[in-house]
Amino acid sequence: MLALFIALLAPAGVDEATRTLDAFHAAAAGADEAAYFGLFHPDGVFVGTDATEVWSVEAFRAYAHPHFEKGKAWTMVPDAAGRRIRVSADGQTAWFYEPLQHEKYGALRGSGTLVRGAAGTFQVAQYVLSFAVPNDRADAVIEALLAKTPSPK
Repeated sequence: MLALFIALLAPAGVDEATRTLDAFHAAAAGADEAAYFGLFHPDGVFVGTDATEVWSVEAFRAYAHPHFEKGKAWTMVPDAAGRRIRVSADGQTAWFYEPLQHEKYGALRGSGTLVRGAAGTFQVAQYVLSFAVPNDRADAVIEALLAKTPSPK
């Protein structure tokens, strides 16, 4: 009953955006390459955790293909209660933030933009994956990031 009440209060498009994001994560967890990349807008971008990882859909697919081909991509478990989605007044764009859990990396964050594609459904225009660094550990992380690797002799 509570779920029905919440669904009635949700702005138009939030349910559809939620289904798109859930399908996105399910496709990766199930190593369904066609479904996963089919959810991207053709001009979409994936921004990974490394500063060099700003990929077009084509480049990201080339990188990810070997993982999907082995039948093991990645599993990001979204925290549905922490997910936030805002849909534009015209229903054409949705912005989201979602806390994620990953077996190896722990707490992560996903954020980005969904846009209506040619078929009229939401597609991932931009997905940004980032590490959540607790403030009390930020100094250590910054120190590690700024550390210079000794050059080989």
